[in-house]
Amino acid sequence: EYGIFNFSKQMLSRCALRRLVTSRAYSSKVFASAQDATKDIGSGSSLCVGGFGLCGIPENLIEAVRDHGPKDLTVFSNNCGVDGFGLGVLLDTKQIKRMVSSYVGENAEFARQYLEGELEVELLPQGTLAERLRAGGAGIPAFYTPTGTGTTLIERGGFPIKFNADGTPAVTTDAREVRVFDGRRYVMEHGIRGDFALIKAWKADKSGNLVFRYTSRNFNPLCAQAGKICIAEVEEIVEDGELHPDEIHLPGIYVARLIQGEKFEKRIERRTVQTADGGEKKEPSAAQLMREKIAKRAAREFTDGMYCNLGIGIPTLASNFVPDDMTIHLQTENGMLGMGPYPAAGSEDADLINAGKETITTLPGSATFDSAQSFAMIRGAHVDLTILGAMQVAGNGDLANWVVPGAMVKGPGGAMDLVSSGNRVVVVMEHRTKKGAAKLLASCDLPLTSEGCVDRVITELAVLDVDKVANRFVLRELATGVSVEDVKAATAGTLHVPEDVIVDSY
Repeated sequence: EYGIFNFSKQMLSRCALRRLVTSRAYSSKVFASAQDATKDIGSGSSLCVGGFGLCGIPENLIEAVRDHGPKDLTVFSNNCGVDGFGLGVLLDTKQIKRMVSSYVGENAEFARQYLEGELEVELLPQGTLAERLRAGGAGIPAFYTPTGTGTTLIERGGFPIKFNADGTPAVTTDAREVRVFDGRRYVMEHGIRGDFALIKAWKADKSGNLVFRYTSRNFNPLCAQAGKICIAEVEEIVEDGELHPDEIHLPGIYVARLIQGEKFEKRIERRTVQTADGGEKKEPSAAQLMREKIAKRAAREFTDGMYCNLGIGIPTLASNFVPDDMTIHLQTENGMLGMGPYPAAGSEDADLINAGKETITTLPGSATFDSAQSFAMIRGAHVDLTILGAMQVAGNGDLANWVVPGAMVKGPGGAMDLVSSGNRVVVVMEHRTKKGAAKLLASCDLPLTSEGCVDRVITELAVLDVDKVANRFVLRELATGVSVEDVKAATAGTLHVPEDVIVDSY
């Protein structure tokens, strides 16, 4: 008994000492300001920066880096803010040498600097960026993924990272190593480690344990894990013990420095709200009516209980036409399953957006998670249906929807991952370009998003299935008032017309 008692006293003494030492280490994590926490970030550093669009960005830390003035930074982040806000302020001051991102979006200065040769931009599929960050932080040097096989951007290499003044490529992407597993081709991607991580969370305790709100989680935990020194800014710091262990999203082991943000603008990129009833309604334009027509037909692709990912634009509109007796679960790749409708005016939440940066709501049964978890659902074929837009579709199912070389650079975003997962892919789009050129082709002449991935195309004229073996489009349905000859005239690829085409379908 004495021996046990003496042993217990020794253990208690050691535990007390451990608590004392630990509390000293933890207290040193809290810095007085963003300036103090970032002052050792020097020129040439690499930064892993959290956020999606403007949701969950470490705006105070970014401004501090701008004020310190380090140059030639390499920044790993899903996007580069917007003009004059978020990471966009570091573009304005020319502090970034290379951006490694999935999406350029509507940041005009980002696109200009890239196209005019002032900025290196390495574009990655969104899910690949998320997994590379996760892998780097987990000590995994490389992994294989089906995303990007057969594309110039990823597998073949040669896509411009930097342009010369005359518009010719100065630096291009490297080709990836390819291996075949179970008869399917995969490319090898390397884990990412950054010198520093700049992230944003909602709440922290003094041990550095973090809690995020809604879709502001996105890339933040992954960046924290991938950075050698993680600096987190939060809206509130509480005492140890005030956060229940089960509510912690990111353990403090990953967080080296912690600040409480001085101010948070939490700007909303696309404030979308429900239309008020009883107000005067404008007559819809011809373009709006056409988009609605396509969306209504696309909604007939849904089945009860289905898990779906809907792209920006017409695909998202399709959710407005789900029958009342049907339930579908909408997944948005920035980190939500069970996406709800737009909020009522005045109840918008900057921490709750969809992949199109629009404000949304939750539903009973909704779940939020980080970007790696989101793309695990996608890449693992747990999502039943993907509906997205396109610039071009070929008769063999090839898809091009993310770039017009030298003119328009949006970035691949999550599309490459979504259409490489093996789930059903339906493209919704106008049958021709605004200039009247065909978009359904024998082969795509724009850089591919993925090979052989499209199963069906829905346009304002017709519904067509893709016969990937015969490299042709198979006409299934005609829109009201549309003839077979109309579809033939608008389609450049081979068109097969079976006898059982449904007329006046929608």
